Amino acid sequence: MPSAYKTYERHAASLGNDACGYGTWNVPATLGYDGPMSHEFEHLELLAEIDALVRELKQWNGAKLAWPAAQACEALIERLLQRTATLRVRIEAPLVVATLGGTGVGKSTLVDALVGDDVSPAGRLRPTTKLPVFICRPGLGPETFGIAPETVNVVRRDLPLLRELVVIDCPDPDTTAEDDTAGGTNLARLRELLPHCDVLLVVTTQQKYRSARVSAELAAAASGARLIFVQTHADQDDDLREDWRRVLADDFATGEMFFVDGPAALAEAKAGNAPHGEFGRLVDFLTRQLAGSAAARIRRANFLDLVQETVAACRKRLNAATAPLAPLEAAILEQRTKLSVVLVERVCGELENSRRLWEDRLVDAVAVRWGFSPFACLLRGYQALGTLVSGYGLSRVRSPSQLALWGMFEGTRRLKQFRDRRDQETASTRAAAQAWSESDLRTASIIVDGYAGEAGIDRRGTKFADVSLQAAGAAREFVEAAAADLQASVDRLARERAGWFVRFCYEVLLVAVVGALVFRFLKNFLYDSWLAVELSGATPRPLYGFEFFLAAGVVLVGWCGLLLWLFTSRLKRGIGREIAAFRARREGPAAVARLFAPAETECREIRRTIDDLAGLERRAAELQTRLTLGESPLGRKRG
Repeated sequence: MPSAYKTYERHAASLGNDACGYGTWNVPATLGYDGPMSHEFEHLELLAEIDALVRELKQWNGAKLAWPAAQACEALIERLLQRTATLRVRIEAPLVVATLGGTGVGKSTLVDALVGDDVSPAGRLRPTTKLPVFICRPGLGPETFGIAPETVNVVRRDLPLLRELVVIDCPDPDTTAEDDTAGGTNLARLRELLPHCDVLLVVTTQQKYRSARVSAELAAAASGARLIFVQTHADQDDDLREDWRRVLADDFATGEMFFVDGPAALAEAKAGNAPHGEFGRLVDFLTRQLAGSAAARIRRANFLDLVQETVAACRKRLNAATAPLAPLEAAILEQRTKLSVVLVERVCGELENSRRLWEDRLVDAVAVRWGFSPFACLLRGYQALGTLVSGYGLSRVRSPSQLALWGMFEGTRRLKQFRDRRDQETASTRAAAQAWSESDLRTASIIVDGYAGEAGIDRRGTKFADVSLQAAGAAREFVEAAAADLQASVDRLARERAGWFVRFCYEVLLVAVVGALVFRFLKNFLYDSWLAVELSGATPRPLYGFEFFLAAGVVLVGWCGLLLWLFTSRLKRGIGREIAAFRARREGPAAVARLFAPAETECREIRRTIDDLAGLERRAAELQTRLTLGESPLGRKRG
């Protein structure tokens, strides 16, 4: 074993158990719940919540909206979920630390110094590193981390640093040189490799720290990774870490920053000297901050960062794409309002024409409620007047020819009643079906279909053929609702306008007249013509003749007719007011909610999907806040 390896062994041993992260899990002397055991429970609870977040992401991604903007976001979420699967596979694997920096900044030299040996070609050509160098402990390989072995040069070393880490020396992002043996450009290979990395060693110099190309690649690569910023060439450059920190402040939390001399550190490592100065601080930082249980926390924190960034990007894209939805929803509302006015006017007109049907139903409802009282029987007789006349005619039949004439009359009357009832019940349906002309529906379809095309939603429900079917269904539903509404009004009027007081008044008025006539007849028949003579010897009065009964019949019929007129007129006024109230209630877009319902439903589903996505973003932010990284000096990309 080279002397540099023994030096690193002694350095790691001097750090104690905490170097590997095990010290924080020692069982406390007491069994209280405020020590490491409680932290472990909170950690497990957090893992369960992260799993729940992943399930919700899968559920959101399973909606499969036909909206192009949503489909693009579903592809992004699918790639995020693939990263989740990779995270689970690598949960117990060492952290992957990769270098990122421009040409000539000393990335390879820094990697050699960390390893203590020449494992990466450096300093001879520019750009030097073409095929990435994958440095790991024995027993590991790039396939463990989802990296194709043929895309990297694998170097295995048995070092303390590599027990918890894998180091990758990446190609330079600010060149486009081709490598005939490996294929592709440095930039393409770098972009393929970076998604597999957990921590990025961002290396720069005084000349390169403002490189636009490197900054762009850093912004793209930093999603879902922690960052360590290192300035090299300490032997010849000024310390510009504070200015570098200001340059990065808007987009990154920089954490600890290091200023090292790579060649000197490599020489000391080869000489067997322990790391010291800024390089020693970097080695100590890597050994302490990225080892043991910290690796799992870092991976989960990286994953939550990636979730937040991906979901936020999807939500912004969807919000931008929802701008055309508002005009579409307004157009649907406007066309529904116009068409509903026409429909309500036609149907209410037919209801006015068929008021007699509803009035008869109301009278029947009152008679049923009152049972077989005198006035209720009068109402039933009024309703069955035609049947009574027909029955009287049948009683006067004396010959077969008269019976045939009566049968013809009664059949015609029954057929007319059946047709009138059928026509009255279907008149509203016919009126609703014919309320809109083809021109009305076609105009509404063209307007809404144009807005639907601009919004990018499915237009199958806005074409004229579809709108015609929707209109037929909307008319049918409206008529059914109108019938149910008026039937409820009939039942309510029967309760309100035929209460006990109204019933008492009409029963008393009817019984009083009938009682007076009966009393007059009985007095004449029993007392005036018989009892008065026997009791007091008075002169008997003659019995009433036909004239009395004729006059009594006229009075009784007239009084009954007056009571019926008063009662039914009051009920009829109630029906008229109910139809007017129905018109006021039903006017508006809700009356024809079936028109353009598919487009409206898709708009509503899109907005609900965006709200769900915002909820997932809040959940990820909350979990990230709860994920304890302490006062970790690791850098990261700001949200």
